[in-house]
Amino acid sequence: MKKIGLTLLTAFAGGALALGAYKVIESKYTDNMSFEEKQKVYFTSNKTAPIVSSTGSLDFTEAAAAVTPAVVYIRTTYSSQSSQGGSQDQLEQMFGDMFGQRQRSQGVQQASGSGVIISTDGYIVTNNHVVEKADKITVATNDHRTFQAKVIGTDPSTDLALIKISATDLPIVKLGNSDDSRVGEWVLAVGNPFNLTSTVTAGIISAKGRNIGIIGSEDNQDDNPFGRTRNQQTGPKLNKAIESFIQTDAAINPGNSGGALVNTKGELIGINAAIASHTGSYEGYGFAIPVNLAKKVLNDIKKYGTVKRGFVGVSFTELNPDVAQQLGVTNTNGLYVNDLVAGGGAQQAGIQKGDIIEKVEGVPVFESSDLQERVGRLQPGDKINMTVLRDGKEKSFEVTLKADAAPTTRTAAVSKSAEELFNKLGAGFQPLTPAQKAKFHVNSGVLVTQVRPGRVFDNFEIPVGSVITSINKSPINNVADIDKAITNLRNGNLVISGYYPDGTNFNNMFQVQ
Repeated sequence: MKKIGLTLLTAFAGGALALGAYKVIESKYTDNMSFEEKQKVYFTSNKTAPIVSSTGSLDFTEAAAAVTPAVVYIRTTYSSQSSQGGSQDQLEQMFGDMFGQRQRSQGVQQASGSGVIISTDGYIVTNNHVVEKADKITVATNDHRTFQAKVIGTDPSTDLALIKISATDLPIVKLGNSDDSRVGEWVLAVGNPFNLTSTVTAGIISAKGRNIGIIGSEDNQDDNPFGRTRNQQTGPKLNKAIESFIQTDAAINPGNSGGALVNTKGELIGINAAIASHTGSYEGYGFAIPVNLAKKVLNDIKKYGTVKRGFVGVSFTELNPDVAQQLGVTNTNGLYVNDLVAGGGAQQAGIQKGDIIEKVEGVPVFESSDLQERVGRLQPGDKINMTVLRDGKEKSFEVTLKADAAPTTRTAAVSKSAEELFNKLGAGFQPLTPAQKAKFHVNSGVLVTQVRPGRVFDNFEIPVGSVITSINKSPINNVADIDKAITNLRNGNLVISGYYPDGTNFNNMFQVQ
């Protein structure tokens, strides 16, 4: 009997050890997956995951029940020094105060918005304008739990941000395919308008590929409800905003920013971002960022700490009958090439000034968004086929997308929770490769991949490309190490050590307020 008992105990211990090893390997494997791959594993292996059978009927109950638990309420706090101000205040006025119900008192401002959980381990997508420059980000889930969130990275060019809370086994919204969505299709908007949590409204897709000129430009403002008009450009040193909104008449109001736009199958097809309104509230014109564009942005932020974006390297004007007459061309559709970036992909491929871009990957181009969204999903080094009209003849070119010029290093000094400290650092990070460790002659470190305006790294001029080797003398190899180093500070000081991109070292001390 003793021998049998010993055998069973050994078998049990061996099984537990094997299971533990499997869990470690599984965790490392899934960490390297894209959000879409992780969701596929979740929805195929999790028998409790919600399944929505609706394929277009007017019964939205299943879709609402599946989505609502994974849409969160976001409350942000700003000090007077780090409040949005400027362009954000103008956006607030022109687009219906999409920040939600803002409160101001004694130099402290609060705002609110929405977010969508896309990964069971706490990753949440929202709008950049919801969390930009926030000192403190509080996330309330549908089951009334609250968490402090940290910003993993932002992309002002698309108005997207990825934040994270420390939680597991969270409900998620299934990522859909925005390319398959059609004008006239029923959709639901889920968010927290006017601080009313878990609100679901219904409507249809009114249009796709809308470019309304609200991201990244303050030029040519007028009295129309969209606030801005401008020629669209794409390429290094030119305007880099990417707009290809899904327009919907589902009721979207202040506080809906960052919330979910889903189809009747409960699949996420867009992130609600703006409204056009003369009154500041719903008038039937809401705009959402397509999820297919968001997937690329969010996966890049998680993997690289910033967005790896390729550029065609052209500036252009959308053609219409009036513009065509001014330019002296007969075509009234397409994109007229005004200029080329020296050494850019378009120039190297053979595209010239005066060409008219008619097709991208064989698909006709009518608006700037037809080109920008397609390019926005790709990486530097990817190739894209473009058909242009030159001297009355069509010519096809294979354009290799070029990386952007070195990112600008713009991105305040330091509150008490680890999440607040992390947000105030205002940077994105990526573990060092062996080659990078050899270059800087270090055994540990993370690479600074993004620096956000008005934060610690920006104010103390720690640029993108710098290496952080230690915080408070604790070696840093990943974001988890940063979290540990800034938790429970003993003397109120935060000492960050590392190397600038040119190899010179720094040792900066910040006083925690």
